[in-house]
Amino acid sequence: MEGKTKTKAQPVNKQTTASRIEKQSYITPGNIFTYPRRLAIILMVTIFLIEAVVMCILRILPPLPIAAEAILDSFLLVIIVYPLLHFLVFKPYITERQKLEQQLLHSQRLEAVGQLAGGIAHDFNNILTTIMGYGSLIKMEMKENDHLRNHVEQILSSAEMASTLTQNLLAFSRKQIINPQPVKLNEIITKTEKILSRLVGEDIELKTILAEDMTIIADSGQIEQVLMNLATNARDSMPRGGALTFETDIVELDKKFQETHGFGRPGVYGMISVTDSGIGMDKNTRERVFEPFFTTKEIGKGTGLGLSMVYGIVKQHNGFINVYSEPSKGTTFKIYLPLIEAEAKEISITKLPSLQGGTETILVAEDDESVRKLTRDILEKFGYRVIVAEDGEDAVNKFMENKNKINLLLLDVIMPKREGKEVYEEIKGIKPDVKALFLSGYSEDLLQKKGVLEKGLHFIFKPVAVNDLLRKVREVLDK
Repeated sequence: MEGKTKTKAQPVNKQTTASRIEKQSYITPGNIFTYPRRLAIILMVTIFLIEAVVMCILRILPPLPIAAEAILDSFLLVIIVYPLLHFLVFKPYITERQKLEQQLLHSQRLEAVGQLAGGIAHDFNNILTTIMGYGSLIKMEMKENDHLRNHVEQILSSAEMASTLTQNLLAFSRKQIINPQPVKLNEIITKTEKILSRLVGEDIELKTILAEDMTIIADSGQIEQVLMNLATNARDSMPRGGALTFETDIVELDKKFQETHGFGRPGVYGMISVTDSGIGMDKNTRERVFEPFFTTKEIGKGTGLGLSMVYGIVKQHNGFINVYSEPSKGTTFKIYLPLIEAEAKEISITKLPSLQGGTETILVAEDDESVRKLTRDILEKFGYRVIVAEDGEDAVNKFMENKNKINLLLLDVIMPKREGKEVYEEIKGIKPDVKALFLSGYSEDLLQKKGVLEKGLHFIFKPVAVNDLLRKVREVLDK
C-alpha cells in the first residue's frame, strides 16, 4: 500500500480568496440594503416603464377621465412593481431568513447534546474509574495462565471503550482538555500517513497533496484523530475500493464567503480537504452528518460519534468544517484552521517511565466513596501511606493533624464544603512547599473556571488508569 501513496508539493497562491470556493448567486438582504442605490435604480426604472406603458395605452384608447388614468396607473404599478419586488427583494430575504433559522435550530440542537454530555461526564467518569481501577488490581494479582484473566481483560477493554465514548461526547461538545501548540499542519499529515494507509486498506488509493509549510495552533493528537475519523468514514463509503485524497492549502476567507456559506470569519486559514470517491450523501444526510449518534451504517457497525467528534475538535480549535457531497459523486470535507506566524514545535514521542511506588504519605480528598477507597487501595498496594478525607473541610482538618507527615495532596476538584483549589490555597499558606495533584471528571470549561488548569498546577483527568495514576503521583513527588 505504501507504494500507492503519493505525496507532492504544490505551489500556493497566497492571494487565494473565497472566490475559489463554492458560491451562491442569489441576492441576500445584505446585498440589497448595503447598496441602496441598486434598489433605487430598480424602482426608478420600474416607474419609468410603467409611465411608458401608460402613455402607449392612452394613445391607443379614446380619451379617459383623470380618475380612470389614475386607476390604470395604480393597476399597472401593482402588477409590475409587486412581482419585481417579490423576486428581487422579498423572496431572497425570506430564503435567507429560512436558511438562518435552520442553521440556528441545528446549532441549538447540537449545543443541547453538548450540554448533556458535559453534565453526565463527571458521574460517568467516577463509575468508570472504579471499574477500571479494581479491574486492573485484580489483573495484577492474577497469574499469566489464570483462566479468569481473559474475563478481566474483557471487563477492562469494555470500560476503556466506555471511556472513549465519554471522551468522544466531550470532544463533540468542545469540553475536553486539549494541549494546543504551534505545529506544522503538513507535518501532522505526513506523520499520520502510514497509519491512514493501513486504516483504509490496500483497495483504496491514498494520495496526499501538500501545499507549502503552514503553522497552526493545535493539539497535534486531536488533529490526528480528526484525520483518522475522516479516513474511517471515507473507507466505509467505498466498500469496493476507490480513491482518498488529503490536500492542504492556504486560503483567505473574506466577508463574502461568510455571507454566502453562513460560517467562517475573515482571515487566513490552513485548509485540509479530504475527498473520497465513495457513494456520497443526499441532502438529508448532509444536514445531519455531524449530529451525535446519527449514522447510516447497520446496527452494531458504528456509534455515530466519529464525525461529531471531528466537528467538536475543529470547533475547539477555533476552526470551521463543511461537507460537500452528492449521491454517487463522492464526498469532500473541508476544514479551516487559523494560521499563525509563530515557529512550530517538533512533534515528539514521549517514552513512559516504568512503574514505581514509594513510601511517602499522601492525603487523598475525594467525596465519591468508591473512588476514594479505590485510590487508597492502589496507593497502599505500591507502598505509600494514605490519609483519606471525604470533603474539602475534612481535608484541611486532616492536614492540620498530620502536616509534618504529608508529602502530597491528591485532591478532587469539586467537593462539598470546600473545593480542591480552595483547600490547596489554604494548605499552601501553612506549608508553602506542599505538592498537589488534582483529579476530576468534569469538562474543561468548568475546570478552567475553577483555576486548576493554570500553569504550574498538576492535573489528571478521570477515568484514570492505575498505571497512569501511579506515574503521575511519582512524577509530582520527584519534582
